[in-house]
Amino acid sequence: MGEFKSDIEIARAATKKPIQDIGAKLGIPVEQLVPYGHEKAKVSAEFIRSLDGRPEGKLILVTAINPTPAGEGKTTTTVGLVDGLNRIGKKAMVCIREPSLGPCFGVKGGAAGGGHAQVVPMEDINLHFTGDFHAITSAHNLLAAMVDNHIYWGNALDIDVRRITWRRAMDMNDRALRQMVGSLGGVANGFPRECGFDITVASEVMAILCLAADLADLERRLGDIIVGYRRDKSPVFARDLKADGAMTVLLKDAMQPNLVQTLENNPAFVHGGPFANIAHGCNSVIATKTALKLADYVVTEAGFGADLGAEKFFDIKCRKAGLEPAAAVIVATVRALKMNGGVKKDDLGSENVEALTRGCANLGRHIANVRRFGVPVIVAINHFTSDTDAEVAAVKEYVSRLGGDAIVCRHWADGSAGIEELAQRVAELADSGQAAFKSLYPDAMPLMEKIETVASKIYHAAEVTAAKTVRDQLVAWEAQGYGHLPVCIAKTQYSFSTDPALRGAPEGHVVNVREVRLSAGAGFVVAITGEIMTMPGLPSSPAAERIALNAQGFVEGLF
Repeated sequence: MGEFKSDIEIARAATKKPIQDIGAKLGIPVEQLVPYGHEKAKVSAEFIRSLDGRPEGKLILVTAINPTPAGEGKTTTTVGLVDGLNRIGKKAMVCIREPSLGPCFGVKGGAAGGGHAQVVPMEDINLHFTGDFHAITSAHNLLAAMVDNHIYWGNALDIDVRRITWRRAMDMNDRALRQMVGSLGGVANGFPRECGFDITVASEVMAILCLAADLADLERRLGDIIVGYRRDKSPVFARDLKADGAMTVLLKDAMQPNLVQTLENNPAFVHGGPFANIAHGCNSVIATKTALKLADYVVTEAGFGADLGAEKFFDIKCRKAGLEPAAAVIVATVRALKMNGGVKKDDLGSENVEALTRGCANLGRHIANVRRFGVPVIVAINHFTSDTDAEVAAVKEYVSRLGGDAIVCRHWADGSAGIEELAQRVAELADSGQAAFKSLYPDAMPLMEKIETVASKIYHAAEVTAAKTVRDQLVAWEAQGYGHLPVCIAKTQYSFSTDPALRGAPEGHVVNVREVRLSAGAGFVVAITGEIMTMPGLPSSPAAERIALNAQGFVEGLF
């Protein structure tokens, strides 16, 4: 292949087809596509409604071990797998999340795959795309404005200013906005109060858009949002402020899935994007369910490691949408496993089978966790040129001892040709009927017990601690009729524990729940643990410092 090109160089050199041609592969008529330029389009709500009654294809989840600075390539593998399935004659498409501007300009970079397994147009997808995140930000902040405006004009709903829970949102990493005081400057500006911002991908509006079945369901869920409480502790809803209709208007286009293509011109839905460590970390239900009506195999991903993304995919998205995954792929790299075994990042290029074998405990834990949900698993070893034969053999042997298979994938370098074996095996696994999907806990289980169940069975924690105020709040929500909701645990992505430095497969640690938030519209309770932030900050040297337009007017520095 010669010298490796950057992701953006590979994406720019791709031969893209007009988006109407990609739609035609799925049987979408031209008039049912809403084009955003030549290479991206939204699929009309009318066309989606017309699919009712069609049989559904097989759903395949791609998840991963806990992420490390060495990189795992989960989205790259997700995209590569769809190209591989199409290469072997299957009708397959991919459903992934839209990237957030915050991490794009921060440390994580974009989220459109990499190497020769990407979705394009890469620059558009990683920047403003079709404006969905801006619409979500606007709808979120409209509600915030209407809360303060209602209080300013007399507060007929008797909202307790000390108990307003609805914050503001912005799609950027900006630590300065985490906690602040608003409405300063005198009587004309309202009543000063403490407030703050969350990143847009942590907004309940994002979660609602990703879980709503259609526009009517979207409006109902938006109305269910709790913005705060009265002095008697009774909740105040967005519909009490008459905000739900206008919010739905702002989101009507954002609800339609975005159709783009892979480098090999296979169809891709890129829609929605809740964070996996803060929110539920899956692309939209509407995109996934539409794809299942259009393709025989739908490959989707859940954010970060399986302890976060896969658990929430199964316990929140699949539970709420009635989805039944047929198979799962866990992505691992030799480099990341060595890091989990204690090797420093600078030393990852040297063979170290002993450390690799220690690090495989992380992979083993994830395999066992996914199997707990009744979903058959296969491991994808995302190949790096520094991997040695002995190291690859050690991973294969380890997975084999667990009764599974690990397959080396070279899609980053070779596209679909490098992932044919995995595609063949995944299709066989999905068609085998082995899956017997079940969620981790029943709806009727008390909220604190649900949190403890995830912590003990998925994280292998010994104990969950929480202040009396947190426990009392959960009991109060149960009394208000919210006890049946699933839990969404906000936790570091880097470890099974709440300590990001604790790699491998730690046992017996303590999970402290320091705050709980009720997302009544989305339909889950968020439990915030450890040092997790709902508004990230930028690193000391953000990616933004290296992103610019070159002399030809092309974007440089995106990755």
